[in-house]
Order: sequence, then structure tokens, then C-alpha cells
Amino acid sequence: MALRVHAVAASAPSAAPKSTFLCLKRPSFLMLRRPSKLLTRRCALLDEQQGQVSFTEEENSLIEALVGIQGRGRSAPPQQLTDVEQAVQALEGLQGVPDPTSSSLIEGRWQLMFTTRPGSASPIQRTFVGVDNFSVFQEVYLRTNDPRVTNIVKFSEAIGELKVEAAALIKDGKRILFQFDRAAFSFKFLPFKVPYPVPFRLLGDEAKGWLDTTYLSQSGNLRISRGNKGTTFVLQKKTEPRQKLLSAISTDTGVLEAIEEFLSSYQKKGKGEAELEEGEWQMLWSSQTETDSWLENAANGLMGKQIVKNGQIKYVVDILLGLKFSMVGTFVKSSANTYDVTMDDAAIIGGGFGYPLELESKFNLELLYSDDKIRITRGYNKIVFVHLRTDGSKKK
Repeated sequence: MALRVHAVAASAPSAAPKSTFLCLKRPSFLMLRRPSKLLTRRCALLDEQQGQVSFTEEENSLIEALVGIQGRGRSAPPQQLTDVEQAVQALEGLQGVPDPTSSSLIEGRWQLMFTTRPGSASPIQRTFVGVDNFSVFQEVYLRTNDPRVTNIVKFSEAIGELKVEAAALIKDGKRILFQFDRAAFSFKFLPFKVPYPVPFRLLGDEAKGWLDTTYLSQSGNLRISRGNKGTTFVLQKKTEPRQKLLSAISTDTGVLEAIEEFLSSYQKKGKGEAELEEGEWQMLWSSQTETDSWLENAANGLMGKQIVKNGQIKYVVDILLGLKFSMVGTFVKSSANTYDVTMDDAAIIGGGFGYPLELESKFNLELLYSDDKIRITRGYNKIVFVHLRTDGSKKK
């Protein structure tokens, strides 16, 4: 089989982001595995939660920029960082809740979605914040006899968490003064707490700081804060469906349930004509675990990137020392949400040379959900895939 090299370019931005959802005409893959009563309860809960999430148009611009961000900004590409910073500055220029430290909306448990990472960042920030497998929260309670700001790193339900607490004092309408005074690990497998190895009492002024809230949404769901070390934080009390799904994938917690809830939450929006979006898509998760055969995993799209351009799909997997696995095929739309795919041009490529491989695969690719950021499909051997776009977001 001759090796054919296909040039694949990233798609050009369109005038507005496009989102398409296809209602499933048959029971979804999770309904075959779990009781329908459980699914009904989950969907009802999700509908109730979704009704409470509210963002303005400007806030949605920031949320859109945050979708799919890696390492809460640590591993994000430059363009995505630029999009986030522009959206942050736009919101800071608007009138949010005046004197946010005086509002009850600032209180509660906030999830950290994004942060910049200056060289002066705290050890917690440098060590834990950039790890997607961990969830990071900040609790703010100012109207108590013991006002506190608490940073929490949740490793997993099975392992436990790290909690770092600070005594807090309101200085003015925007600024909170704080001083760290205690911290400990709480591991589920230990009956006692493990002290965090930082002597706050000996640190003096190094344990002190301040936090300015530069934007607090009228809904109380979104907050932007800047710290004394030059760090910018974006936090949310409630996340939108795509963020919840990607969070479940990052922490590898309840992914199947999260996908089912995500798809169910969009069913009421009706059917649409699905298109396989062009661009580079990173495989984030699949319903089938990888096998012992590396080549089989690569050929079935269970790892690496998928590049879509001009009626062609290309799998690309980095091997080592500049070597790549490449497999190119074609797709033809066969119905509103299904494509017939033939993958038949595989090779190991290094530099300008390629070693052809005799591999071929034919399957139906069903689009379950697609927008400019994420895509959910059912493909080879009925495997469900979640892909994240990596070649930049389309502008509104």
C-alpha cells in the first residue's frame, strides 16, 4: 500500500459558534446499563440545578473561554489564555455587585476554574492547582464570629483533601485581609488529620495577604479576584453542563453518568442537522479502556488526536523521538447525525519518511453532541468518545 501524505489545516473561525445536539431515538448507552428510575432522578436533579445557573452575555464569554482549559490555565495554549484575559478585563470594566465584600453573595463554596501562576505563587498553588485530577475550592465566610477564607484541594472521594485556613477581615468593599493560621490533610484511610508542614506562626508577614474581588456577578455564580502576589482567580459556585462533564473526565469520577446527564440536559432543545466540525480534536475519554496492543489502540482512535478536514479523518499519535503513528480515512454523511467512515491509510512517520502499515477499519460514526469546543460520538465497535478541540476556539 502506497503511503499518501495528506496536508490538514486548521479550520478558519466562523462568525458565531455553532452548537448541535441530536436527540437519541433509541435508549442511550447508559440506559442499557442502569435502571431508568435512577436516570430519571438524575435528570430531574440536573434540570433543577440548570434552572438556577444564570450568566449574562459578557459572563458567558468568559465561561466559553474557560471550557476545556487545561490545568486551570497552567497548560492552556496562548490563544485561550488571551481569550480568558480579555473576557476577565471586560467583566472587570462592568458594574457587578457593588461592594462585594458587603454582599452575602460572596459567601459560600467556590470552585476554582482558572488562575494565573506568577513566580511568587504559594506552594499550594504551584503544587496542586495545575493538576486537573484534583478539584480546588475556596470557602468564604465573613459574617460569623470567626470570619475565614479556606482553600481546599480535594484529591478524590477515596483519598481525601487538604484544607488550608486563614483568619479573615474585611478592609473595604472589595478587599479581604487574611492570615493563614492552620492547615491539615484529611485522608479517608486515616482516623486522624495530618498537619500541613508549614509553620504559619513562624512565617510572620509571609502568612498574611489580601484578596480583592474585582467582579461578583449579580447571580452570585461567578467571581473574579486578584491577590497580593499578582494572581488572578476565576471562581464559580455553579458550573455549566460542559464544565461539569469535563470535570468528571478530569477526575475520572462518574464519567458515564456525567455524559448521560449532559446529553439529557440538551434533549429539550430539539433536533438539528449535525456536521462533523473540522479541526484538531484531542481524545479525552472513551467508554473502552485501552488494550495491551498499542497499535490497536492507535488504529481505533483510543489515543492521540483526530484531525478532520475536507472529508478526511486523520488519527495522529506521538510515539517517541519524533516518530508518529498516522492513519487517514474518508467519511461520507449517511444521515442527519451519522457518517460512514473508512480508515485505510496507516503508516509510521518519522521526518519525511513513512513506513506503510496494512490496516483497515470501517464503521459508522454517530454524532451525539457537537459544538466548537467538545464533541461526543459513538464510533468504532460502538465505543463512545469525548473529544476536545485543541486548535483554537471560534469567535462569537
